[in-house]
Amino acid sequence: MRDNILASENTGRISSSSVLKRQRHYIRIVTTRKRDKQWKIERKLKSDFTDGSRFLRNVLILFSLITLILVIASCTKDDEHTDPINDFVYIPDNQFESILIEQNIDSDGVVNQKISKTDALGVTHLDLNPSASDMYIEDLTGIEGFTNLTYLSASGHLMEEIDLSHNTQLDTVLLRANELHSIQGLSKLESLIKIDLSWNLLDSLSFKSETIEVLLASHNHLKFVEIENADQLKSIILTSNKLPSVNLGTYPLLETLLLSDNLLQTIDLVQNDNLSHLYISGNSLSELSVSSNQNLVDLRVDRNPSLTCIHINDDQQIPTVSLSEYQKLSSNCN
Repeated sequence: MRDNILASENTGRISSSSVLKRQRHYIRIVTTRKRDKQWKIERKLKSDFTDGSRFLRNVLILFSLITLILVIASCTKDDEHTDPINDFVYIPDNQFESILIEQNIDSDGVVNQKISKTDALGVTHLDLNPSASDMYIEDLTGIEGFTNLTYLSASGHLMEEIDLSHNTQLDTVLLRANELHSIQGLSKLESLIKIDLSWNLLDSLSFKSETIEVLLASHNHLKFVEIENADQLKSIILTSNKLPSVNLGTYPLLETLLLSDNLLQTIDLVQNDNLSHLYISGNSLSELSVSSNQNLVDLRVDRNPSLTCIHINDDQQIPTVSLSEYQKLSSNCN
């Protein structure tokens, strides 16, 4: 009986041991399955994250490419917009452009504040004198595009200033009867022969020119005039200004000198041997000698209240002389 009991106990122990083993095996299987499932989940999450990163990176690359394309397109449009502008000269004054259209210079025939550079470069002779009573130019901006000009006439307008720095081939400049108080670029006109600035509002005039022959600037407010290097200057007309003095010693070829109605008190003409016409009426001279000017044919010195005697040589003959009643020509004015 005792053996049966022991056998039963052993059997119970074996059964318990088997159960325990089975439980452990089951737990191991479950744990393994959980780990596999977790690993798969983690792997999927990692794969999804990697795919997401790759997608995001692709999106960023695509966005960068689109941005680059847009920038290039924008630059291309800017270039397309800029190039045509460079082909035109800006003409802000409608009257200026209207005259250019009237003369068939502005080929598009439309007042649009521009003229093609080709049209401007094709002009060598430009006459802007108004053909109608209401066509008055106030602003000559755009003239800088006419770089082949040799002749410019723009008289009778309302311009207050002008810059001719780019019009270096000009030989004739006619700007009389405007409202000019400033003119720039004259020293850059390497071929300038004649300039007319009469009837303006200039108070000084100074530039260099080795080619100028004729200077006309009467009826301004000039207090100072100096033309340097002007060895070829033959005619000076500066009547009706406010000049207190003039320096004529550097103009050896001077033939015509008109200085009437200024504020001159003295003048030296010793070096002007070629002088033929001298108008110096209406000044404040107290003495004057023309004894060195043997080529004089026309002398006008009236209306100089303090000038009573004009000195000449004994044998000097001046065909035309204008004197006040208190004046005389004499070789002895002492």
